[in-house]
Amino acid sequence: MLAGGAYPAMLALGMLQAAPAHAFNLTGSGKGKKIIILGGGLAGMTCAYELNKLGYNCTVLEARERAGGRCWSVKNGSVNTETDKPTVTARFDEGQYFNAGPSRIPHNHQLTMHYCRELGIPLQVYNNVNEGSYYFAEGKGPLSNKKIRVREVHNDIRGYMTELLAKSIDHGSLDTGLSKEDSEKVIEYLMAEGGLDPDRLYKASARRGYIENPGAGDKPGKIADPHKLAELIQSGLMDPDFYNVAEYTYELQMTMFQAIGGMDQIAKALQKKIDPNLKLGAEVTNITNIDNGVKVTYKDAQGEHMIEGDICICTIPLPVLSNISNNFSGDVSRAIDYISYIQTGKIGLQFKRRFWEEDEHIYGGITHTNNDLTQVFYPSYDYMGKKGILLGYYNFNEKAQRTGELSYADREKLALQKGRLIHPQYDAEFESSFSVSWHKTKYNLGGWAVYSSETRKTQYPVLLKPDKQVYFAGEHLTYLNAWMAGAFESARSVVTAIHGRVTEQRVQYPATTTKG
Repeated sequence: MLAGGAYPAMLALGMLQAAPAHAFNLTGSGKGKKIIILGGGLAGMTCAYELNKLGYNCTVLEARERAGGRCWSVKNGSVNTETDKPTVTARFDEGQYFNAGPSRIPHNHQLTMHYCRELGIPLQVYNNVNEGSYYFAEGKGPLSNKKIRVREVHNDIRGYMTELLAKSIDHGSLDTGLSKEDSEKVIEYLMAEGGLDPDRLYKASARRGYIENPGAGDKPGKIADPHKLAELIQSGLMDPDFYNVAEYTYELQMTMFQAIGGMDQIAKALQKKIDPNLKLGAEVTNITNIDNGVKVTYKDAQGEHMIEGDICICTIPLPVLSNISNNFSGDVSRAIDYISYIQTGKIGLQFKRRFWEEDEHIYGGITHTNNDLTQVFYPSYDYMGKKGILLGYYNFNEKAQRTGELSYADREKLALQKGRLIHPQYDAEFESSFSVSWHKTKYNLGGWAVYSSETRKTQYPVLLKPDKQVYFAGEHLTYLNAWMAGAFESARSVVTAIHGRVTEQRVQYPATTTKG
């Protein structure tokens, strides 16, 4: 067993070959060691799952009456409690759901994919990129307050930008340092990329869709004129609200996946593996390092309890942990208080029919707006079914803060009011809603960790190290914030560190025998 920094050092020196993401073959036994794990989300349950394999005695304390944490699919009967609102229960048809937390698995998150494979969780493709969805910009521009297909905006802007660049190279006004032949090759590329004509001008093509589709006989199809560049700019369609081209973002590049039946299937599969170790409804109230161990106090329906263990793994979100009594060092307490979490919220809207598919031919993907909705997600499951749930908004920061202050009824009202501007079918087809503001949700108080360059440099490293017998884990202790992969990667890192500590101690201090 290579403990501490030995493994990465030997890797860097070329003395070891890098292991694939799924390899996790730790040796040695943790038998006799008791580990208390705080939080039954993906990180906590993964820690228990892997430690169980090594013979440790694990206890997982989860404050909610369900495991999974933010890995949560809202279905009929799901409940949630926000700090300033009563508990609410979802009323959806059986089989309908939306993912209140993570909804997408990037193909390049190998460890997440590995656990889905190991736990037997069937996956299906998640359609994150859909050029047939919309951009909708509220405002006073010539294209404002109109839903415009993403493909129209993407192709028009791409066309105009490549035209400007080609002209600049042509006229020698752009100092590329390239030879004439190389410049011509660049221009050829730009013409192909932007769909420019032989005169190197952008004109509309079938790339941006038809206003009359081609068909049989005398039906070649009719292409609309492109939107003018000035109109796109004046209408806000080149503002930051619409910068995020998903296929350019590493984690959002296709192919993406989702768990069939909801992302909570991942949490449920882990729960089955560690169920004997799991205590639900156990709210931690105190964490205390003691000599050669740790003491944890928690309360449940029966009252207050105290348990002791050799080591503790704390996966509790930092805004919640900040309010739990402890005897952590000053540096650790400061890091817990200083690391911020994003404000974010979602609302699921159930409709009588899938009008976005039937009427507008949208199958999966995202509509982007500059209003408080921010994003509208179309389901990537049960295509052509009878009913469906749209993600009516998915917003962040100030927009999420404003939305979170609203009552459940007013959130629904907002989602319908703004949503019908894009889909007038809302009025006739809407049935029910369920909203979640993560920064107001008890036992979370935030969506995921958000670091500044300063807190990443000064506070992040503090929590990567244990405070005596307490280790910290979760997506907030990785560079994969907001992703399930962060929980999995952090869990494995902490399990490796703990097992290294335990097995290293056993080697250094072997049991002594006395001859009689």
